[in-house]
Amino acid sequence: MFAIPGKQAVTITEAAARQIARLMQKDGHKGLRIGVKKGGCAGMEYTMEYASDVNPMDEVVEQDGARVMIAPMAQMFLFGTQIDYQTSLLESGFKFNNPNVEDACGCGESIKFKDVEALAAERGEN
Repeated sequence: MFAIPGKQAVTITEAAARQIARLMQKDGHKGLRIGVKKGGCAGMEYTMEYASDVNPMDEVVEQDGARVMIAPMAQMFLFGTQIDYQTSLLESGFKFNNPNVEDACGCGESIKFKDVEALAAERGEN
């Protein structure tokens, strides 16, 4: 796959870990599954959903009581991403600080990734 041995696919800030752990405890979920799908004005969107089980193909990241599962098809696009949780007067939510994003739309909901060959070359996988 696209993982580097000994290195987690994503990192989770303390604020994000607290929020994810809170969500897991609230409804007894196993964690949050993160992925990407086609959509939005820039071409791709992040997905987050409660997970009731762990898929054996998921990349699992655990920290401070939080568990994030990364869907297999999203792993190469999310590698190196920092997941944060931010709260402001107008909104609160998860923020993805992703080095693989080439462009994003003005609303911040849609992203465009570098092409697969460029991602592989950056990681020395070619």
